[in-house]
Amino acid sequence: MRFLVVGAGALGGYFGGRLLEAGEDVTFLVRPRRSAQLAKTGLVIKSPRGDFTSPSPPTVQADGIDGPCDVVIVGCKAYDLAETMNSFAPAVGPNTAILPMLNGMRHLDDLAKRFGREHVLGGLGMISAVLDDAGTVLHLSDVHGLTYGELDGSRSQRMLALDAAFAKARFDGVASDNILQDMWEKWVLIASAASMTCLMRATVGDIVRSGAADLANGMVDECVAIARHNGFAPRAPAVERARAILTASDSMMTASMFKDIERGAPIEADHIVGDLLRRGADGKHSSLLRVAYAHLKAYEARRAREARPGS
Repeated sequence: MRFLVVGAGALGGYFGGRLLEAGEDVTFLVRPRRSAQLAKTGLVIKSPRGDFTSPSPPTVQADGIDGPCDVVIVGCKAYDLAETMNSFAPAVGPNTAILPMLNGMRHLDDLAKRFGREHVLGGLGMISAVLDDAGTVLHLSDVHGLTYGELDGSRSQRMLALDAAFAKARFDGVASDNILQDMWEKWVLIASAASMTCLMRATVGDIVRSGAADLANGMVDECVAIARHNGFAPRAPAVERARAILTASDSMMTASMFKDIERGAPIEADHIVGDLLRRGADGKHSSLLRVAYAHLKAYEARRAREARPGS
């Protein structure tokens, strides 16, 4: 299969690098700065599950795509999706599958509107990874899963082809016959964690030690209720896992959105928290989520104001 991996940051660099390591036909769609960095250092992965270096990874920029690919793997931030779709559009042909690894659900509609729903798979990544200042992909735990599936749950020929490709790669590829359910369950966890750690500007452990474990559980309850209202009631193990993660008194965990706020970066407020809130039956039973969303939007407003000349 011919893969186009959009970006070679922490997410695309890791999973794309593992496919490259396995001998798959992989090209990374990158911007000029990352292209120059990769030309100088190569693609370097440091991982508890084994290091990998590709001295000269295949790269292309948007104006250099020479035709359709079999699979386009998309792992950009939600606020970059419109620009990203423009960049990889020449790689989408009649039989191309698009495998997004964004959090939330709204991107599925955006991709379907642009390319047709028949091209879009569901997907989610379970990995903790960052890109350091030198451009090295640092994998920070033993977890490196990529779950994927047809939106209708079918076992298509392209799913079988992905099964074969991912089976050779050094990550945990998991084919799902209910990928929307899986994505909703991750969304509940991500939205709860982002809302709590951003709102409190603290780690999970600090929040719990402050006596606010009940608020963390309340946030999970609100997110679970919205998923249930949309026909995707999270299964018991997923709810228990979310509660355990958000009430661990010794946890140093914060959501990636919290880290983005701490460094003054753009955030996915609308895609992860706002869109979930909008899908609720009403706002009366989502008071914690509403406050968290207002907090995130206030951060965005302040960031925009401070970026204006003369501010």
